[in-house]
Amino acid sequence: MEQTINILITGANGQLGHEMRNVLADDPRFHAIYTDVAGDDITRLDITDEAAVEQVVTDHAIAVIVNCAAFTAVDAAEDDEAAAAWLNAYAVGVLARVAKRCNARMVHISTDYVFDGNGCIPYTEDEPACPQTAYGRTKLDGERLLVDTLGDDAVILRTAWLYSPYGKNFVKTMLALGQSKPSLKVVFDQVGSPTCAHDLARAIVTVITADEWHPGIYHYSNEGVISWYDFTIAIHRLAGITTCDVQPCHSDEFPARAHRPAYSVLDKTRFKTTFGVTVPYWLDSLKETIKQLFTVNS
Repeated sequence: MEQTINILITGANGQLGHEMRNVLADDPRFHAIYTDVAGDDITRLDITDEAAVEQVVTDHAIAVIVNCAAFTAVDAAEDDEAAAAWLNAYAVGVLARVAKRCNARMVHISTDYVFDGNGCIPYTEDEPACPQTAYGRTKLDGERLLVDTLGDDAVILRTAWLYSPYGKNFVKTMLALGQSKPSLKVVFDQVGSPTCAHDLARAIVTVITADEWHPGIYHYSNEGVISWYDFTIAIHRLAGITTCDVQPCHSDEFPARAHRPAYSVLDKTRFKTTFGVTVPYWLDSLKETIKQLFTVNS
């Protein structure tokens, strides 16, 4: 009989955390402990409290920590980089140190914002990092702390444009605006690859259950390249929204505290080759998410 893997999921109330709960719910290979600062079936845990984290990891004999927790308010990070660093870097160091002492492995989620976004060819994992925002800097610091502390027991998955039926995200925002406004402007000069959180959760399970542990940095998003404008058009069409006139615009029409990368496409070759998987096309995954949203809300 296959041995059950004891796994700790941090940030279990977030988009990815929710999808990890869905994916692992009926999987007999795992015994999962879900943590966040609050929740009904969630264990309360401050992941910056090293003693508290170690207690949970020890009590439950955790073999793998999956860190889904992050400070993701990109504009707010510009005004309070210390707060972003506390969760995106310091807490990662805490988890890594506990994992090292307890002989656990760790999967950590990072971001395309570690790059400058000025490229035109999909970013590989070996491309030099050059973050242009507080969010990107703190996420890169977290990556480095993890690798320096845990070394070959660490896997980092960088992703981009994450969405799901949970929390706040671009898909849900565009659905709400499309249903409430007669017209809408969306930037067309920022391009990338959307990531369905359910697909990313399944990718994490693939990493953990592989025949061998493959440490290192990997990129994961859905296949395909689109702009935010094209993404919005697809969202509205799939949702049957016909009363909102969506027009393309330039990024400088919507100034923001944090610089948004013009190019966020991640090269997923290393992930696909290492784990022998096919990554879903963005439109197929979007269709499934919108179906789920309308089922939940009907």
